[in-house]
Amino acid sequence: MTKIGIFGSNGRMGRALIEACQQNDAVEIAQAFVREGSAFHGIDAGEIAGIGKLGLPASICQQDETTADVYIDFTLPDASIENIRWCVANNKPIVIGTTGFSKEQLVEVKAAGEKIPVVFAANMSVGVNLLFKLLETASKVMGDYTDIEIWEAHHRFKKDAPSGTALALGEVIAETLGRDLDKNAVYGREGNTGERPRDEIGFATVRAGDIVGEHTVMFADIGERIEITHKASSRLTFAKGAVRAADWLASKPVALYNMQDVLGLK
Repeated sequence: MTKIGIFGSNGRMGRALIEACQQNDAVEIAQAFVREGSAFHGIDAGEIAGIGKLGLPASICQQDETTADVYIDFTLPDASIENIRWCVANNKPIVIGTTGFSKEQLVEVKAAGEKIPVVFAANMSVGVNLLFKLLETASKVMGDYTDIEIWEAHHRFKKDAPSGTALALGEVIAETLGRDLDKNAVYGREGNTGERPRDEIGFATVRAGDIVGEHTVMFADIGERIEITHKASSRLTFAKGAVRAADWLASKPVALYNMQDVLGLK
């Protein structure tokens, strides 16, 4: 049975991860971490997640021994980098679902995969990772002659935009078509923008209410369009995918993996 440690266990995703672990018979929660000074320090992880006592008080990673086989991080970029460094120092595998990293931080995230086993993915959902595969096909068939737009919506509390998933969708399309997303991406439009260049990949962002996550990619031509959409109604979807990835990663050699590897979609 794979023993899992969870960083940011009192956050929205942290609580979902605790619940997802309890629903997966192949794993068990070994550690639930909170930041130093947190009001949740010492509180039972199950009570934090609202699923009843588990007999596991929340602790602080720098003050605790490593008792888990693999760790999961869905925190914020700066905190995530510290957690990754801690895993590297303790030679522990890590699943990283945090988004919003700077370019410099991404270099460090990817470098960690040269020292420990790492799964790094913008989205842990099985459905979204299937969407990545579908986009490769759609891009090959329609990408050269259609206008491509990516629309995403999340809850009001999300701090980065566009979402990491939306950017990953754009990367899949750009790579398939031989384009450079840094040059071809357009993040919102306003005023007299002129006629749309064919090679643009447009992004539109919505932040409202409690939307868990919605992504739509449009391939639009004159006379027809294809829209591929994924909608998540519960964070548990992402949490279950991350727990599945952690169980898979526990037995893997040092490398940088993604959810396509976990799901066998490559």
